[in-house]
Amino acid sequence: MKVDVLLGLQWGDEGKGKVVDVLTPGYDLITRFQGGPNAGHTLEFEGSKFVLRSIPSGIFQGGKVNIIGNGVVLDPALFKAEIDALEVSGHPLTERLKISKKAHLILPTHRLLDAAYESAKGSGKIGTTGKGIGPTYTDKISRNGLRVGDILHNFEEKYKLATERHKAILKQYNFEYDLAELEKAWFEGLECIKRFELIDSEHYVNNAIKSGKKVLAEGAQGTMLDIDFGSYPFVTSSNTICAGACTGLGVAPRSIGEVYGIFKAYCTRVGSGPFPTELFDETGDLMRKIGNEFGSVTGRPRRCGWVDLVALRYAVMINGVTKLIMMKSDVMDEFETIKACVAYKIDGKETEEFPFDLNDGAEPVLVELPGWKTDMTKMQSEDEFPEEFNAYLSFLEEELGVPIKIVSVGPDRAQTIIREED
Repeated sequence: MKVDVLLGLQWGDEGKGKVVDVLTPGYDLITRFQGGPNAGHTLEFEGSKFVLRSIPSGIFQGGKVNIIGNGVVLDPALFKAEIDALEVSGHPLTERLKISKKAHLILPTHRLLDAAYESAKGSGKIGTTGKGIGPTYTDKISRNGLRVGDILHNFEEKYKLATERHKAILKQYNFEYDLAELEKAWFEGLECIKRFELIDSEHYVNNAIKSGKKVLAEGAQGTMLDIDFGSYPFVTSSNTICAGACTGLGVAPRSIGEVYGIFKAYCTRVGSGPFPTELFDETGDLMRKIGNEFGSVTGRPRRCGWVDLVALRYAVMINGVTKLIMMKSDVMDEFETIKACVAYKIDGKETEEFPFDLNDGAEPVLVELPGWKTDMTKMQSEDEFPEEFNAYLSFLEEELGVPIKIVSVGPDRAQTIIREED
C-alpha cells in the first residue's frame, strides 16, 4: 500500500481538518507529519465543533490509529488542554492516539524566546502565533532539542541544561518573564503525554504499509508557508509540502500515493507577509464575514482576497498534486462576479511563475467570471451545481491541470460533495 498525503496549497486555513475527517473511513492510520499547536484544524459534525491543534483529524472516527509523527513539535501544556477539551466528546483518545518518540518538545522557554525574538524585530515582525514553534525547530536543527523519547531517559538533567541555555539568551534581550507558572502547566502536560503509547513511529508506519494498511498523512499550515518554498521570510519553520511527509514520518518517496491538495475558492492569509490578491474593500470584508475568517487557534482576523492561480500552480507543481479539493465554495454564493489571478505583473512584465521574492511587489493580473448567486449549502450532489459554478470548476481545472475531486459547500462533515470520476 501507499501513503496518501493531504495538504494545504495556500497560506494555511484551507479546511484540512474537515477533509481528513471525511476521508478517514477509507484509511487505517491517520498521521500528522509536521507543524505544531500553531495550526488549528476545525471539525464540525452532529451539532458539535472541535478545534484540533496537534492531534490528527481522524481521532473521532472509531477503529482508526492516529499518530503524531516525528516531524511534529509538541507542547505538553497545550496538548493536555487539547486532550481535556476533546475527552468531553466521549471518544477513547488513549486507545486511538500514539506519539512518536522522535517528535520534539516545545519547552516553556521556547515560548518566551519566541516572544523575545518577535519583540526585537519591531516593525519587521513575522507575525508568529507565539507558540514557540520557531525556537523549537531552531533547537532541533542546531542539535540542542529535547524529544518526547527523552522523558524516559534522564530527562530532568536534559531539561535543566536546555532551559539554562535559553535563560542566557533571554538575558541578552533584557526580556522579563515569569517561568514558574508556565512550567507548572507544562509538567502537568508531560504527565498527560505519558498516558499515551510512545512509539518508534517510522517502524510503526512502515510496518503498516507492508501489511497492506492504508495510511493518510495530514499536513498543517499550507504550502506557501513552507520554510523553503513559501513566501520567505514570512513562513513557518517546517516543510509543509509533500516531501515533508517523507521526513516527518520516515517513509520513502516511492511510498507516496495520492497527493490531495486543498484550497479555498478564494484566498486568505493570517499575519504579516505579501498577499498579491488581498482585498482592502467591502468585498474583502464580506468574504471575511461570510467565511468566518478568524483563526481557530489565535482568533486573529484573516486577510482575504481572490484566488491566486500563480501560487496554486506553483503549489501543485512542487507537491505533485494528483487530486484537488476545493473548500468554502458557499462563501462565494453572494458575489455577482468572481475574479481570479492568472499572472503577476512585476517591474512591468507579466509572469506566470512564482518569483524568488514575492516581497518585491507583484501586481495581480485578474480575469472575471460570472458568479452563481445561488445558495449551495443544501446541495448534496454535483447534479445540483449551477451552470456558472460548473464553469468556475472547469476554469480552475484547466488552469491547474488537476481534477477537482471534492467540493465543500459548508463547514459540516455532511456538506461535502465527492464528484464523479470522468
